[in-house]
Amino acid sequence: QQLEPSITSVYAEYVHFADVDGVLTPEEEAILDRLLTYGPQTQSAAHTGTMLLVMPRQGTISPWSSKATDIAHNCTLHKIKRLERGTAYWIAGEAKAITTNAQVLQSLHDRMTQRVAFGSEAANDMFFEGEPAELRTVDVVGKGRAELAAKNKEWGLALAE
Repeated sequence: QQLEPSITSVYAEYVHFADVDGVLTPEEEAILDRLLTYGPQTQSAAHTGTMLLVMPRQGTISPWSSKATDIAHNCTLHKIKRLERGTAYWIAGEAKAITTNAQVLQSLHDRMTQRVAFGSEAANDMFFEGEPAELRTVDVVGKGRAELAAKNKEWGLALAE
């Protein structure tokens, strides 16, 4: 409420995403369900308010994903190409104020590794596999630090000073 006075409640829970090659059998679904049911269990609160989904940035694979996918494969779930985890937040309050308040959004995620999306449809590109970009080089030996600074700005690398 310090960041947005209209907020009256916040509820959060983990949500899981699976990139599957084919269709899981009922037995495989049961195994996956058991693997993804962990941690403290509470009575599910009513999902009211604006749903914000915090998930890994597109093009990244979280450490959680790497380990969870390995575990799934060790449990005979070979159709699983990748598992990923996000956090769904339901924030009750004035929707427009919540979704446009940069401080609220920044408080929910680490922008270096995660992104905030509005609604579950945003997860549709979670497992997008683009083509690698062409390798680019900077001639720091011949042109020095100024060339690196210029390419940093031109390419949007966000290198530290």
